[in-house]
Amino acid sequence: MAISRAQLVKELEPGLNALFGLEYKNYENQHTQIYAIESSDRAFEEEVMESGFGEAPVKTEGSGVSYDQAQEVYTARYTHETIALAFSLTEEAVEDNLYDRLSARYTKALARSMAQTKQIKAAAVLNGAFTTSIGGDGVVLCATNHPTLSGPNLANTLATPADLSETSLEQSLIDIQAFTDERGLKIAVQGLKLIIPKELQFTADRILKSTLRVGTADNDVNAILNMGMVPQGYVVNNFLTDPDAYFIKTDAPNGMKMFERVTLKTGFEGDFDTGNVRYKARERYSFGFSDPRGIFGSPGA
Repeated sequence: MAISRAQLVKELEPGLNALFGLEYKNYENQHTQIYAIESSDRAFEEEVMESGFGEAPVKTEGSGVSYDQAQEVYTARYTHETIALAFSLTEEAVEDNLYDRLSARYTKALARSMAQTKQIKAAAVLNGAFTTSIGGDGVVLCATNHPTLSGPNLANTLATPADLSETSLEQSLIDIQAFTDERGLKIAVQGLKLIIPKELQFTADRILKSTLRVGTADNDVNAILNMGMVPQGYVVNNFLTDPDAYFIKTDAPNGMKMFERVTLKTGFEGDFDTGNVRYKARERYSFGFSDPRGIFGSPGA
C-alpha cells in the first residue's frame, strides 16, 4: 500500500511549523562490541570444532609409545537471514507536499528501521543465552553442561546464578581461567569486556572504576581494577532485555560471530502505470557463536 495524501493531510496545508518524530538519535553498531565480523559468499557458513590430543602418558622402558586420536567434535552453522523493508509514495503525495522532500525523509526512517533490526537480532543471541540460543554442541550458549570429549562438562556460567557484584564478577573471572579444551587440557583464556544491560551500568562503573573496594568499610584496593582483569571495561547494550543478566566476552578465538552475506543495499523505482515510487532496503547476515568459551554469562539471581 502506497503512502498517499490521506496519510499526509497536515503536510499539504500551509501554516505547519515543524515536522517531528523522525529526528531521534539511535543506538548504533552496538553489535560490534560483541561479535567478530566476517564476510560470507554462500547461503550458510559452518565452523567445525576439532579436538587435539589428551595429556601425554608416561612411557615405560621397552614398551611401545601410546597413540591418541584427534577428531571433529561438532559443527556450528550460521544460516543467513534476508532482512528487507520498503515503502511506496503516490505521485500526488510527492507533488503536493509543501514542506520537504518526502523521499529523503522516509529513506532515513527506512535506514533507521534496518539498523535497529540488526541490533535486536544481535542482542537476541545473548537474550536467549540461557534458554534458546542453541550451539553446535546441542546446549544453550551459557550453561554448566557443555559436553567435552574428556568427560567433565565445560561451564561458562556460574554454578549458582548471581547478580552482578564484586564477588560474582571475581568468581566469573576465576571460572574463565579454569576453561579447558575438548581433551581437558588447560587453555589460557582471559575476560576482556563486560557486556551489560542499561540497568547495570552504574553498578558496573562502581565495580570496575573505584580505586578501593565497593560497598565495604575495609581499606582494600579494588583488585579487579588493580590487576587489570577486565582490560576493555564495560559496554552497555540497550537491546538486552534481562535487567539482571551480564556477560563477559573472552579472548577465546571463534566465539561470538557475525557473518555478512550482503551488506545494506538500497534502491528505488517508479511504476509507469500509477506513478508511485517504491523504495527498498535489503541486507543478509547472521549472528551466532561457534565456541561457547568466547563468552561467560550469568542470568542474575
